[in-house]
Amino acid sequence: MSRVVMINHLTLDGVMQAPGRPDEDRRGGFAHGGWARPRGDSVAEAFGGVGEVGGLLFGRRTYEDFYGWWPHQQDNPFTPVLDAAPKHVASSTLREPLPWRNSFLLSGDVPAAVADLRRVAEQDVVVLGSGELVQSLMQHDLVDRFVLMIHPLVLGAGRRLFPDGGAPATLRLLDSVTTTTGVVIATYEPATRPTTGGTR
Repeated sequence: MSRVVMINHLTLDGVMQAPGRPDEDRRGGFAHGGWARPRGDSVAEAFGGVGEVGGLLFGRRTYEDFYGWWPHQQDNPFTPVLDAAPKHVASSTLREPLPWRNSFLLSGDVPAAVADLRRVAEQDVVVLGSGELVQSLMQHDLVDRFVLMIHPLVLGAGRRLFPDGGAPATLRLLDSVTTTTGVVIATYEPATRPTTGGTR
């Protein structure tokens, strides 16, 4: 059985909204988009890449945002990796065929579909962004590893990865690395499960 691994940028006050670009996600009048970019370095890139995985898992909004951006970044080594990886999309509004190659719609009950995917995938399934999807998976104990890139920044507003009323969890720290720009990359897994070893 593979693991579901969530990779996300967070501020100190837990905001995950629009880390990459000013226009990435303006919901709620969010005006701080692109906050993670000034703190990128080679250490963060090593954790933010997806490498060889059993698949990527997206919510609809993150999938559409990635599709609108990454296929056009032809000089970026991340582009062919994303293009080639199987992409599984949780959505009640999208219909197949999905526009990005190697994309598959998760039909029916999403937690059940992700549990099935975790069972059959030979390598880790990685969730990028997709906060609402992550919150749903946490409710069903389907996130096996959290890789949180915690930026030394307080925004005071924005959508948080762990909102009020979300699923409670006790996590065990597996590893932590600090980048040259002060970002703490912390890797956790649920404390109630046997340790799986390693950090990635």
